[in-house]
Amino acid sequence: MNCLIYLRVSTKEQAEKGFNEEGLSIPAQREACVKHIQEKGLTLIDEYIDRGESARSAHRPQLQEMLSRIRKDKTIDAVVVHKIDRFSRNMEDHMAIRTILKKHKVALVSVVENIEDSASGRLIEGIHALMAEFYSANLGMETKKGMRQKAKQGGWPNLAPLGYINKKEIVKGRIMTWIEPDPDRAPIIKEAFRLYATGNFSVEELRDIVTEKGLRTLANRKWSSRPISKSNLARLLQNRIYIGMVEWDGIVVKGSHEPLIDKDTFEQVQQIMRIRRQGEIRKRKHHHFLKGTLYCGECKSRLSIAMAREHAYFYCLGQKRGNGCKQKYMDAEKLEKAVENLYQTIQLPDEWVQKLKNHFEEEMLKKNEVRIEEQNLLTKRMTKLVQERKKLMQAYYSEAISLDMLKEEQERITKEMTQTEQGLNVASYKVEHIQEVCDFAIKLCSSCHFAYTKAKPDIKKMFNRVIFNRIYVKNRDLVDEEFTEPLGSFFNKCLNTDALAQLDMLCSNTEDIIKLVKVFK
Repeated sequence: MNCLIYLRVSTKEQAEKGFNEEGLSIPAQREACVKHIQEKGLTLIDEYIDRGESARSAHRPQLQEMLSRIRKDKTIDAVVVHKIDRFSRNMEDHMAIRTILKKHKVALVSVVENIEDSASGRLIEGIHALMAEFYSANLGMETKKGMRQKAKQGGWPNLAPLGYINKKEIVKGRIMTWIEPDPDRAPIIKEAFRLYATGNFSVEELRDIVTEKGLRTLANRKWSSRPISKSNLARLLQNRIYIGMVEWDGIVVKGSHEPLIDKDTFEQVQQIMRIRRQGEIRKRKHHHFLKGTLYCGECKSRLSIAMAREHAYFYCLGQKRGNGCKQKYMDAEKLEKAVENLYQTIQLPDEWVQKLKNHFEEEMLKKNEVRIEEQNLLTKRMTKLVQERKKLMQAYYSEAISLDMLKEEQERITKEMTQTEQGLNVASYKVEHIQEVCDFAIKLCSSCHFAYTKAKPDIKKMFNRVIFNRIYVKNRDLVDEEFTEPLGSFFNKCLNTDALAQLDMLCSNTEDIIKLVKVFK
């Protein structure tokens, strides 16, 4: 009888050596199969090996190649496996493969299990196949359970994310695993966050920088030569693993690994991304840093952009929809210049600069005592939330609450802790630091024209979307503008009057100004 050998292991490491609950290695399986073939007087024709392939699916390259050969080669009489679970751990796939073998009169021979071509033999074979499927399903559940338990304890239960590496050590007979910063890639990840936090780089520009520095992606658990994609880099910049948090299957806990990024830098990156998402206009054929800011002064519709003979023009979308608007096409270069001139007319007059500085100094001295009291209250609140989270995990461990309740309460506590932490960040600013930030805000508002004219298009877009809700254009001229807050208080035309009382209104949004300045600083 001519026979083929089919060998399989689930992991790459197990392919050459080792033994675990998944079974023998490839060499050990081969040795057992060859010995069995010799004892039974069979003739070995060839062997097929799937290394690192799960038996939960029949879509294994070597298995499919072997079945294809069986369909064509009528001289094959049997397929020898070490155990049935090497063949399949899915009852449906097992029966489908057995049907193919039976159709071509090929026997299945197991070294470990005694499979007879009889009713009782087929029953035993079916029981073994069902046991293999049960083992596979149970192993999967236990694996997920172990990964969830590891996440609860602050460990990372899977392949290390970019910037970290997996570490393993046997301690007192137990395998201990953890992640730690990758000495080659962690510095690049840190630099990526730092650069993006400046607001001077888009995700696409940042991808080119990290690619040049040598950052590459993983493919099949091995480092490849492929650069990280723009979408994956954007997700990386939003991953809280880099500030020491573990988020897994709805569970959010402080991780036991070393953070790569401080929370302030991370939050600044998120804020820039939110601003850019808010100001992002769906791109069709052309894009421009004034898109999304310019609106028609006649029908209030948004202006879009088109190209004619390699020249850019803005046009009213309302007119295109046939709403009766009569506005003509507007030259993009002329509107760019008009917006630059607008920045010159709205920036803070020099005579107001010193008044604002003096008023801010008085305001900060008054608020200092209030801030200290607020900080004490927020610190107590944070301590209480930390205790609540510990008690929540203890209740879950003791099975007093369900996983759904755990997730719901963790989400609530995390949200409150984030809000409290943000409050602490504001409340913990020293008067000197707030004064420095406010001085910078005043400087920005008093020299925004120069900053805008020197900025790259991407930063100009950010300026426009942060400062203006809308700029209206009519008969190819700027006719009106709507400011965002708190910048509206600074840029409002009432500053040209002698209404000193307006200073109180200008100084009432100190915290919002701080957040804004962090984006541009």
